[in-house]
Amino acid sequence: MIELQIDDGVATVVLAAPERVNALGERDLRDLDAAYGEAESAGVRALVLRGEGRAFCAGRDISGVDPATDDVSGYLDALLTPLLKRMAAFPAPTFAAAHGACLGVGLGLLIATDVVYVADNAKIGSPFAGLGAVLDSGGHALFFERLGAHRTLDLIYIGDLMSGEEAVRLGLFSRALPADEVLPAVERAARAAASGPTQAFLASKRIVAGLRDERAGLWDAMAAENAAQTALRDTVDYREGFAAFQSKRRPGFTGR
Repeated sequence: MIELQIDDGVATVVLAAPERVNALGERDLRDLDAAYGEAESAGVRALVLRGEGRAFCAGRDISGVDPATDDVSGYLDALLTPLLKRMAAFPAPTFAAAHGACLGVGLGLLIATDVVYVADNAKIGSPFAGLGAVLDSGGHALFFERLGAHRTLDLIYIGDLMSGEEAVRLGLFSRALPADEVLPAVERAARAAASGPTQAFLASKRIVAGLRDERAGLWDAMAAENAAQTALRDTVDYREGFAAFQSKRRPGFTGR
């Protein structure tokens, strides 16, 4: 079950199936995609993703899946990958509050989110050895990029889970906090971002995506920065930011 709340320019998307530790079936993926679409259509300036209950998301809901007839490609290629791409390209800053199990698809949701705050006792890694399956949802890319080949395969072969504190220390996510502080911190960050220069934030989001997905080098990234700054010059927020600085007052950004 997926819930969407919109308040003062901030969307909150909730994985609301705590009885199954927010494991996601096909219908859940479609509903999650629809929630992001609705938030985008509403023109929100920030989005928060969180899970109800004792875990963020324990992965795919396989409780009723028959391995003999499992439509793996239908779930992963047709539903999950397009959803994660949509999440990663969402036209506003996105934030996730993660606690408990963050595994499989749950890990993928975090990978597709801009800023991730995790509980220090969260569980992150690859439990797939016990299923005879392979880590999915972008986990290989995240682990290899941040941890290297040896640590990545160690996690996969042995099945050990990292704490949120360890994951942040190793550079996987943004911040680790005590469990009861994660959601308030994420909500504060989202509200701050929602009052900021949205177009400038989206320019940075595109530059970082180019560095990640296209392996842009220093000079390509600098050229992208220069082009973004030139385009931003014509925005309302750019002019407001300069005017506020020169007048020694706080800027009032509108996202335009």
